[in-house]
Amino acid sequence: MTLAAEPHRASLPARPDTPPRDELDTQLAAERAHLDTSRAALRRMRERAEALFAGGEQVAGDPYAAEMLGRTLARRVAELADDPTTPLFFGRLDFGDADPDHAGRDYHVGRRHVTDEAGEPLVLDWRAPVSRSFYRASARDPQGVAVRRRFGFSSGLLTSFEDEHLDRGEELGTASRILTAEIERPRVGPMRDIVATIQPEQDELVRADLADSICVQGAPGTGKTAVGLHRAAYLLYLHRERLRRSGVLIVGPNRAFLSYIAAVLPALGEVEVAQATVEDLVVRAPVRAVDDPAVATLKHDVRMAEVLRRAVDAHIGTPTEPIMVSDGSFRWRIGLDPLHRVVEETRREGLPYATGRERVRARVVGLLQRQSEARRAESPSDAWLRRMAKAKPVTAFLDAVWPALTPEGLVHTLLSDPDALAAAADGLLTAEEQALLLGSAVTAGPAAETGDGAATDGAAGRRSGRTATGTKLGRTPKATKWTAADAVLIDEAAGLIERPAGFGHVVVDEAQDLSPMQCRAIARRSEHGSITLLGDLAQGTAPWAASDWRESLAHLGKPDAVVVPLSVGFRVPTVVVAFANRLLPALAVDVPPAESLRRDGGLDVRTVADLTVATVAEVRAALAHDGSVGVIAAEDTVDRLRAALADAGVETASADDVAAAARVTVVPATLVKGLEYDHVVVVEPAAIVAAEPRGLHRLYVVLTRAVSRLSVLHREPLPEPLG
Repeated sequence: MTLAAEPHRASLPARPDTPPRDELDTQLAAERAHLDTSRAALRRMRERAEALFAGGEQVAGDPYAAEMLGRTLARRVAELADDPTTPLFFGRLDFGDADPDHAGRDYHVGRRHVTDEAGEPLVLDWRAPVSRSFYRASARDPQGVAVRRRFGFSSGLLTSFEDEHLDRGEELGTASRILTAEIERPRVGPMRDIVATIQPEQDELVRADLADSICVQGAPGTGKTAVGLHRAAYLLYLHRERLRRSGVLIVGPNRAFLSYIAAVLPALGEVEVAQATVEDLVVRAPVRAVDDPAVATLKHDVRMAEVLRRAVDAHIGTPTEPIMVSDGSFRWRIGLDPLHRVVEETRREGLPYATGRERVRARVVGLLQRQSEARRAESPSDAWLRRMAKAKPVTAFLDAVWPALTPEGLVHTLLSDPDALAAAADGLLTAEEQALLLGSAVTAGPAAETGDGAATDGAAGRRSGRTATGTKLGRTPKATKWTAADAVLIDEAAGLIERPAGFGHVVVDEAQDLSPMQCRAIARRSEHGSITLLGDLAQGTAPWAASDWRESLAHLGKPDAVVVPLSVGFRVPTVVVAFANRLLPALAVDVPPAESLRRDGGLDVRTVADLTVATVAEVRAALAHDGSVGVIAAEDTVDRLRAALADAGVETASADDVAAAARVTVVPATLVKGLEYDHVVVVEPAAIVAAEPRGLHRLYVVLTRAVSRLSVLHREPLPEPLG
């Protein structure tokens, strides 16, 4: 092993085979020169793309071609953006004679592909096939690599390098100081990529085939979110055109989380990936009311899918009389038997309801067309076909046996008509459950108050202030004030009536909190694609939280997906993980306890007389260290804590504002899932637990957000498992 570093940086003890200092300095200078050359080449690539973009209209043949070319070039310009504070490459592979294809060659591995003016690679994309060896090669299996070099950087400046001579059996693994420093580096603001620190077990998941759906059961700090995002980037690299057409979707638990991860894929050159919460996916009308938890839980129950299917099927009728259509001097008649066959054949095809309606119309018109051709000995014109399709007897027949439906109208009927609900729910929902659904829908009136926000992850109505309790039924679907759970039902109905657009790959994070009906909503959008499911059963906080990944995967339409556990973490220190693991026996989930390779970090649990005063003091102390500070508390205390910190001269940000310059974020426990901070201050765990039925699960989430130091301040006794 060889290491070169700046004089002020820590270095490892010299080995007998370590090159002299002047030789190391020469190599370091050469690597810096290569970095400068690579940055200049990337700049030329971007300038060339910008020049093509500016002149695109002159080379395009028509306006449509100009627009398509402009989009392609604009995307290319964005992909070639360079951040001078981010290393352009982070490693190098020197191949020995054992690999005949690459013997004697060396490759720098970085975030994107960079070539010189002759087209020779200066930096290989981390996703390239050759780059796989950077993550997978080992002393036991060198894969033809003689030397693997890692680079240390500070604010974009190359400061050191570290060599592993794999052909001599040298391998540092997690003992690498550069690797450890990158993993533990303090951070403020959005999540960063992990291309420099991907571990072999993570790389195996990242490079899984596009056709494979996988589920990652990841303990806190194991990098499951990063695995999902980097898998999306890898698949876009490998299947660029295919996924550009079908799209890649990232689904997160809330907007704060999506804001936190938003910078990762653009940093890897991927700028066209859709991000959404489940609520974003299913909303077709503004959500302006909030259900009682018991009602919301029932609406999220998978039985509601069958209730809705029956309700749709109930609208398909039986022909009762023939059709007679006037056509100038002719009159065409279709008898009951062929009409019965048209309806039954279409029903058996299992098409979306609206597609089935148009199929019935087309088949009826086809029967009329055959009669016309038999009498006139010629094929009717397209105008004749359109006229027959709109003829009053045809539309009247359609409205009788296959009436037009809207998703909102279907759900509105179920929530307002006891007979319709009873018919659809017979044998599925009890009388009490039916009454609960009907009782949750109230008639709109002047006394009811509504807000304007959808509920997410236990924060119902938090943004909007006052909200209606239960669905406010108007006389029409448009006049109804829907709840977030209604939106899920409406989306299910839409999937029965229409054919939703899908994505080529969907990454779902914090998936343990998806209800069966939410899983079905995602399944409709990934029917012909694959998914990467990420989560931790121990962190399930929703009333319908999953207890078995197999059930969730079945609802997602991917029952054969492989479930891969990640239990060894690199981010959360051992002392913090051990403290949080005390909660696991009380969480009633079958997951392995989290482990950590971090032996640093700190834990401070103490009783205080005044929580607000102690929080301000703890934040001041935390600011003496590098990195971000997260203050996590029960939702009803967040405003008070922010005000106290402001009075003390400490600038703070909210969870939604990850781009803020403030190092301190004050966030309610309900929105902290998926986020992380260098120093976390947890205020009154007992209040966090008492705020919701699955409060211990929420506390487990809260305690595992710290990646360096955790301070727990409490006045009330700690929850029993932590005592």
